[in-house]
Amino acid sequence: MADKDQETHVNTDRARAGTTPHMTRYILAISMVLIVIIYAIIVWTG
Repeated sequence: MADKDQETHVNTDRARAGTTPHMTRYILAISMVLIVIIYAIIVWTG
């Protein structure tokens, strides 16, 4: 068991427990573009 006062250092790959496929940023970008387009259509059509 680790001591409470001792620091534990873990590299980023082990801390993440896997890879990051960057899919979230594409979903966020596409969603934002669609929201802006839908909002513009709603505003222009009344």
